[in-house]
Amino acid sequence: MEVFMKAIHKFYQKSWQERLAILAQSQLLSDDEIKLFQVNGHQAELFDSLIENYVTDYSLPQGLATNYVIDGHEYLIPMVTEEPSVVAASSNGAGLVKRAGGFQSHITERLMVGQVVLEKVAEPAKLKATILAQEADFLACANEAHPSIVKRGGGARFLEVRILSESEGLLSLDLAVDVQEAMGANMLNTMLEALAQKIRQELGQEVLMAILSNYAVHSLVTVTCEIEPKLLAKGELSGEEVAQKIALASHVAQLDPSRAATHNKGIMNGIDAVVLASGNDWRAIEAGAHAYASRDGQYRGLSQWNYQDGKLHGSLTLPMPVGSVGGSIGVIPLVKANHQLLQIKDAKQLATVIVAVGLGQNLAALKALVTDGIQKGHMHLQLKTLAVKVGATQSEVTSLVAQMEKAGKRDENSARQLLAQIRESRGN
Repeated sequence: MEVFMKAIHKFYQKSWQERLAILAQSQLLSDDEIKLFQVNGHQAELFDSLIENYVTDYSLPQGLATNYVIDGHEYLIPMVTEEPSVVAASSNGAGLVKRAGGFQSHITERLMVGQVVLEKVAEPAKLKATILAQEADFLACANEAHPSIVKRGGGARFLEVRILSESEGLLSLDLAVDVQEAMGANMLNTMLEALAQKIRQELGQEVLMAILSNYAVHSLVTVTCEIEPKLLAKGELSGEEVAQKIALASHVAQLDPSRAATHNKGIMNGIDAVVLASGNDWRAIEAGAHAYASRDGQYRGLSQWNYQDGKLHGSLTLPMPVGSVGGSIGVIPLVKANHQLLQIKDAKQLATVIVAVGLGQNLAALKALVTDGIQKGHMHLQLKTLAVKVGATQSEVTSLVAQMEKAGKRDENSARQLLAQIRESRGN
């Protein structure tokens, strides 16, 4: 291991093939595993320029969610996820809403926000007033740091100043920027660092840090839907009963953080999958969503479902600061293809699509929970995964899953035995 640790010194300076050779010499991986890294390095040249210490491509399945009608437009939505049933559930939820007229969206603004945090502020209230009195100068400074965005119609729009702790002398200058079609992280950070320098030089104030915020409350997107109860009937439960149960389950997620965490995880199953497929930063979206779920001091469900006036009303509001250009969007070929598939014209449209998927995903999950239970729909797809795991070929998966369901067997040993029986009966 000591020899290996010496070999990886300045690993980032090695070529892709040199890194694989070092891994092979380390004996941490078998020959077959090294070959797996090699054969999956399909885009080694591209990805070696995107991340550090690149060794291979790591691929995830991409599926298409169907049935989505948003603001009168029908979409095929790419979703990248390794979790079974996510795409199926999303399409199912969207199908219910489609029959009820589709999703509607609303966006008031799309601004990214960042902050310059000041420390050792002797008189926070006085400094706050000083900065606000010079707002025009600060906005001009920010725009001068990134003039190209101003030429495209964007730029710094306003700033706010918050006293984080008077006793500790901590203050935050928050800058809101119209980043147009971009995600805007680098743009915003450049502007913030320019403001930090201005504060140091002109106000003689110490700056702790300057960084964008993923709590994008000036990029909120709301998606709603209305569903007639007759579309929700399931087995012995009437549509009205199902609608009322969905509304009650939603209410529980408002009361109980334990339930809210799982409620929101289901929403993010769909959202993350589309954000990833669109080349946006799913970690930023996750962080902002969960912060928004806690905005009143308690962690709550992100969606709202209410049964009133004879209909089930659904609503989901989320910070959604995604971009349609920049980052990996213009670099990774599959991402470019996914944008073409979505047929979106701008970042706002992409944001509405993503939030609609979150609401559709949530509807499918809640309906399953209050009727058949979550496992019934999941299990068939999980058995397909198990069939692949035990070595079933594509032509054998359907037969093996049917045999496991018939026998009521869901464990790996039983799957292997049943697969052996299938092959024996076919003379394999």
